[in-house]
Amino acid sequence: MSGRFVRASKYRHVYGQQTKKELCYENVRVSNNAWDSNLIKVNPLYLSVNWNASGGGAFAVIPLSERGKIPDQIPLFRGHTATVLDTDWNPFDDHVIASGSEDGKVGIWKVPENYSVFTEQGESTADVSPVAKLSGHTRKVGHVLFHPVANNVLASSSGDYTVKFWDIEAGKAKTTLKHNDMVVSMSFNYIGSLIATTARDKKIRIWDPRSEKVVVEGAGHAGAKNQRLVWMGEYDRIATTGFSRMSDRQVAIWDTTDIKKGPIGDFYMLDSSAGICMPFYDAGTKCLYLAGKGDGNIRYFEYDNDELYPLSEYKSAEPQRGLAFMPKRGVSVHDNEVVRAYKTVYDTLIEPIQFIVPRRAETFQSDIYPDCPSSEPAISASEWFDGKDAAPKLINLESVYDGVEPVVVNGTIPTSAPVPEVTEPGPAAPEPVQEEPKPTPTPATTYKVPEKDLDKVLSTPKVNDMLAKASQAEDVPIPAPLAKEESSWDAVDTTETPDTATETPKPAVKEAVPASSPSPTPTAVTDSAAEPVTKPAADPTPKPTGAASLVASKLEALHNHFTDAKKTLENYEQRFAEIIAFNAKELAARDDRIGALEQEIEKLRALVVAKAGTAEEEPVEVNGVKKEVVDATLVAPEETVEN
Repeated sequence: MSGRFVRASKYRHVYGQQTKKELCYENVRVSNNAWDSNLIKVNPLYLSVNWNASGGGAFAVIPLSERGKIPDQIPLFRGHTATVLDTDWNPFDDHVIASGSEDGKVGIWKVPENYSVFTEQGESTADVSPVAKLSGHTRKVGHVLFHPVANNVLASSSGDYTVKFWDIEAGKAKTTLKHNDMVVSMSFNYIGSLIATTARDKKIRIWDPRSEKVVVEGAGHAGAKNQRLVWMGEYDRIATTGFSRMSDRQVAIWDTTDIKKGPIGDFYMLDSSAGICMPFYDAGTKCLYLAGKGDGNIRYFEYDNDELYPLSEYKSAEPQRGLAFMPKRGVSVHDNEVVRAYKTVYDTLIEPIQFIVPRRAETFQSDIYPDCPSSEPAISASEWFDGKDAAPKLINLESVYDGVEPVVVNGTIPTSAPVPEVTEPGPAAPEPVQEEPKPTPTPATTYKVPEKDLDKVLSTPKVNDMLAKASQAEDVPIPAPLAKEESSWDAVDTTETPDTATETPKPAVKEAVPASSPSPTPTAVTDSAAEPVTKPAADPTPKPTGAASLVASKLEALHNHFTDAKKTLENYEQRFAEIIAFNAKELAARDDRIGALEQEIEKLRALVVAKAGTAEEEPVEVNGVKKEVVDATLVAPEETVEN
């Protein structure tokens, strides 16, 4: 249950843990090509890196167990004649990887058995060749992406404005999606029946890849730079990152059934940095991770009820240019690790970052580890191209925690997007009248609005019209508690006492009564036309119902606001008066000091004059010789001045 001010979440305290340098992967040479890709990809066994190599394109594969400084010469995966732009691991075979290159080819590779980047002294490093090359694109292949459910199905995007879907076993492209510009990002939905793409024409498109048709299309971010997208698990939602017209970085959530109406809740502005933001979504925790190129931080948000709630932020002084996330089946469940990321640091080091949920228990935490996709395909490539759909096969991570062989179970295809329902407050329907949800009890306060203020507010047509509509909707008559002659809440009551009730009362709308207030006499709401309105003398506490209660609370809050503002102004006025009085006192004291100094100066001046007159009349003795003072010059009376 959520608290009063803080939303409850199991992942509110997730933190990113930095890895010691000796446990990182040093001496790597990440490609310096400017193409917008993630540069590295990871699976539970290997890490692939777009390598800065000469003599054609190449990429490196580093076993995750071989940490530390790697040799200067390592085996490379060579076979392309131009720079490798992107790679992706097969989710159903950890030894198979696909690559896309500027030469327009798609390469399929298999990691050799007992593969290692360390070789014995004196042995030469043998490069690895592709097991297959897929030709069909006429320009560079910028992105490759494996299907999440079907085995050996690969999607590739190219500079020829197309996205092709390959059957790797057959070595052929079965379908092609034609765009108006170069595709810069793509993502499959949960069962792989749809794919979302975004291109440089700033459009977001949802495709049916087997029929080669656009299901829905709409405008994305307005900025000139590339935008990214990721499908949000089982939901029919996608998350996008991009830029505004003013080059502010943004993130947005979209309904994939209607892209044209724009993002849900508008665009969320992140900051004004220039680096493209890479999104990653963890379906198990429903968390979205955002890492900007050139940034040192990684933000993460929790998705709930079509809202992104900021959780925290991993901060580092070392910027990243590439980033990869480990599949859920490869995380360390003993450390309560929910996500693990690998980031490039200055293109020479790759650093793992663990995102951990702090727990004290030493047992498996099933609440933070739902079933995750396994390494077994649900259908074959031919079945998928023939139109069959299936949910991913799942495993329970508790078996991984116990160290036993995981049991694979079939997943279920969501019939519709399991978006949490948004319940509206208030009665469920106007007929019949139902009980409203009880509000949270608050300390009872007896408050009387000044008559002149209440008359001004309640005499407006807008308030009267609101009360009339509320009376019709709830079928509860609201007599004239708002007339000018009765201007306080304790002046008119809309209920009867048992002594005056003569008819069978209608069902009353219950209201929550604070515990500190006196218990009111049971009352019933009746038709104001049938019975006169009586004013109870014993209970001055107001008891408005329905819309009248809402208006009363709003007016009371408004009056409290004005009262607080008035008190604040009075405090400021008092403070200003104190400052003025203090300044006046200081000025008076300064004038007194100036007057005293002037008097001292006059005394000194008179003393100097008096001393000067005495010196002219009496001789002055200097060194035993008496001399007269003549025009401020001492001259001996018996001495003569010789020319």
